[in-house]
Amino acid sequence: MLKKKTITRLLMISALSMSLTAPAVAADTYKLDSMHTAVTWHINHFGFSNPSGKFMNVDGTLTLDEKNPAASSVNVTIPIATIDSGIPKLDEHLKTKDFFDVATFPTATFVSDKVEITGKDTAIVHGTLTLHGVSKPVALTVKLNQMGPNMMKKPTAGFSATATIKRSDFGMTAYLPALGDEINLDIESEANMEPRAGNPS
Repeated sequence: MLKKKTITRLLMISALSMSLTAPAVAADTYKLDSMHTAVTWHINHFGFSNPSGKFMNVDGTLTLDEKNPAASSVNVTIPIATIDSGIPKLDEHLKTKDFFDVATFPTATFVSDKVEITGKDTAIVHGTLTLHGVSKPVALTVKLNQMGPNMMKKPTAGFSATATIKRSDFGMTAYLPALGDEINLDIESEANMEPRAGNPS
């Protein structure tokens, strides 16, 4: 008969072998829902008011690792031509070389490089924002609102986020300093889980 120590050793070796050969559980990939994602901006207008506008049709993916949230990531593309202040003439001006120069720089991107967990459902997502041809580090303060099936029974994650950037950092200096330099961003987003390989559901 095998001794107790021998049996224990064999069990440990077997468990270690299984852990080395078992496939790792992949993080889930979520696709941004463009109908429920918007980036809203606010700027001080010569000290008189703080008007806002937004970008829609945002495209991107989230990689969410529920077991290790710090390993999650995000990659987003914003079509600048979708800018909407509610005033068509202002939108046309914002698309010119005075501001976004949409003809030359049609998109902005944000690619994360670090997720700093700050609470049960909060984090600071660090990454690089490329806007107007300039890339700068930006940190998003993010709150996970909810995860679960949406009305269409698709696994969904919903987030709110905020950030503050300076437009002068991205080469947009028209009307400074009278027109505000700091831009406050409010982001609302829903993202739907993509099917895993081999699982069409």
